[in-house]
Amino acid sequence: MKATAVVIQQPESLEIRELELTAPGAGDVVVAIDWSGISTGTERLLWTGKMPSFPGMGYPLVPGYESVGRIIQAGPESGRREGEWVFVPGASCYGEVKGLFGGASSRVVVPGGKVVPIPDRLGEEGVLLALAATAYHAIFQGQAVDALTPSQLPDLIVGHGVLGRLLARVAVAAGASPVVWELNESRAAGAEGYTVVHPERDERRDYHTIIDVSGDSALLDTLIARLARGGEVVLAGFYSQPLSFAFPPAFMREARIRCAAEWRAPDLAAVKALIESGRLSLGGLITHRRPAAEADEAYRTAFGDPECLKMVLDWRSSR
Repeated sequence: MKATAVVIQQPESLEIRELELTAPGAGDVVVAIDWSGISTGTERLLWTGKMPSFPGMGYPLVPGYESVGRIIQAGPESGRREGEWVFVPGASCYGEVKGLFGGASSRVVVPGGKVVPIPDRLGEEGVLLALAATAYHAIFQGQAVDALTPSQLPDLIVGHGVLGRLLARVAVAAGASPVVWELNESRAAGAEGYTVVHPERDERRDYHTIIDVSGDSALLDTLIARLARGGEVVLAGFYSQPLSFAFPPAFMREARIRCAAEWRAPDLAAVKALIESGRLSLGGLITHRRPAAEADEAYRTAFGDPECLKMVLDWRSSR
């Protein structure tokens, strides 16, 4: 069985190649991918070569962990059935080509327990499920959406890209009214139930919970200076450089600093429930689309065009 896939040969060198897939086992499913998203966080680091070393990391590799498609083959022990529309958080089924992420492919072989059935009506918006779950995890870290007090919900979010918008939308769904900082005026529009401001026009110094998704490793001192006593800074971006901060301001505020890692299965279930109940919308976040055959241009646009919130690749003509 073969598939057409995006292969990053080395930093800033990308090809569309036909790859031989690992034969599916009894517990596997084969998914025909319709759409895959391009992450401007981790995938940008893979693209630039700045991704810190992880087990399984290396080139050449198939990127992508935001894919949706339909199951076309289900093993007898997979727990899934043919015809289900599913979210695929990556795959590793390409032989010698690494699949640390592995979702940017016309077809994938993946354990049935790894895919997540989602409503057909989500269509291409289903690729946003991982980012929505990441946003949920950054706020709640395993707790229920109604479990936090108002002071524990984020009142400042740094960055109005797609993850920042999802953080703000999840926070609003939980009853908060956060402020979002954004430097780029072209990204200031699109707020739904929250306020977007340039940080220089914000005079507040009493935020209880700040969530940063900027990826800016030099920003900690600025954020700590905006905290109320006992406040918390949550690092929910991905930082390729070491982070540091001046101790006296953090000491005076008894500041707390927390790292938010990737989503877990309960986070995905929670955002699915929010979406299905109508409390969380994924609309308006996908701004750019390209056929998979134009992946090189798509990646450069995703990482270089500030107007691009989320780029998706369309695999339907590549199968």
